[in-house]
Amino acid sequence: MTRAVALATMLGALVAGVAVYTISSPGWRNGITPQVGGLDRRDESAITTEAWPICTTMASAASDADWAQLDPDFKAGKKALGVENWHDAIAAFELAALRDPTNADVQNYIGYAYRRLHQMGPAIGHYHQALMLNPRHRSAHEHLGEAYLVLGEPARAQQLLAALENLCLIPCEEYDDLKQSIAAYRRLARR
Repeated sequence: MTRAVALATMLGALVAGVAVYTISSPGWRNGITPQVGGLDRRDESAITTEAWPICTTMASAASDADWAQLDPDFKAGKKALGVENWHDAIAAFELAALRDPTNADVQNYIGYAYRRLHQMGPAIGHYHQALMLNPRHRSAHEHLGEAYLVLGEPARAQQLLAALENLCLIPCEEYDDLKQSIAAYRRLARR
């Protein structure tokens, strides 16, 4: 019994140590690195920020997303979007969504295809789903704003532009595109 308690205590301390090491900031680890013999920095630098984007735009995801190579329906949906076959894109992305229901890009693409078919209700629903899955999804913000412009609700589009301004710490295509769409909407509304 005493051995079991001692073993459990040691195992708990080991798990706690691993948790502290992985959760805490790496600053304190750098101080002990020389004593331990050093860490292989190649492992840490191998993962770049481009390898795990916060969100994707239509252009970047359409060109070389890894999941498109892994999921044939996602790939078929992208291909259908490229040739503006909106119905086939919706069908393919909905199959992909069955396998990956937490993929915000899939929901955004479905919404985009519905919007191109002028079916704003389903489009807005899918954009909202994408934003529920990833509140920082810039492309979903942009496309939802454009959908609101189609519905004649520029104030809601302006709110999404403000959200994009907060998301885009450096200039981003989604912010610029929505800003241009709002300006074009206002020019047409003044006529």
